[in-house]
Amino acid sequence: MRAFLEGLYYVYNRRELVHPDPLVFLYGCGDLQDREVVGLVASCLAYGRVAQILKSVERILAPLGPRPALFLLSGALKGLFPGFKHRFTTEEQVEGLLTRAAEALKTHGSLESLMEKCLKKGGSFLEALNLFSRALSPPGGFPMVPAPEDGSACKRLLLYVKWMVRRDEVDPGGWSVFSPRDLVVPTDTHIHAIALRLDLTRRKQADLKAALEITQSFARAAPEDPARYDFALTRFGIRGGLEISDLAELLTNKDIQKE
Repeated sequence: MRAFLEGLYYVYNRRELVHPDPLVFLYGCGDLQDREVVGLVASCLAYGRVAQILKSVERILAPLGPRPALFLLSGALKGLFPGFKHRFTTEEQVEGLLTRAAEALKTHGSLESLMEKCLKKGGSFLEALNLFSRALSPPGGFPMVPAPEDGSACKRLLLYVKWMVRRDEVDPGGWSVFSPRDLVVPTDTHIHAIALRLDLTRRKQADLKAALEITQSFARAAPEDPARYDFALTRFGIRGGLEISDLAELLTNKDIQKE
């Protein structure tokens, strides 16, 4: 399995295969604070149809300008997104999220520093995420920043942390509060279907327990970086010509296993 996964990583973990992943919005951020803000917006809206995700993220980021962190610190957020709606997410929720992010930047200097405080208080990766979610999520409605304590796969927050911690050709990184070995694989119905096909989990629901099982399976191949294979696998079923059904055939291909 390790040879198979490393082969996929070598072939598909490439910057040119990122689009239409909302991760593309982070690549223009030279400043870490800006990357934190852009990544937060992109990950919080990363549910639903991909085309709509890209449209919604662009709509929120456009008025923030080229330095979104500095814009948040200016406090000029009221009425920026009139009529905005992304499935269950409303204009008021986005404004609330960015207001709390601005408060975190003012208080802690960065969202990583907020996460570091959450880690010290919570004592573990998942507890830190719970506290981070509470600090940034506006009250009521659809949760902008999901939390592990809710029992869901917490995919959007795990995706954000992965983007901010891992650093390779695809993930831009920048945070040192966690190590890649601490990460849990962001799991939605798509990666869950792939994991079931490859026997990486036996959980029938794409919940947090399934995400932990998938992470444990990956850790057997890459204990220092279990989320390493996430991006390459998710190209199947997203990119044209790459179907989930092709993975089982690739896994049994002896030539792939030898690479």
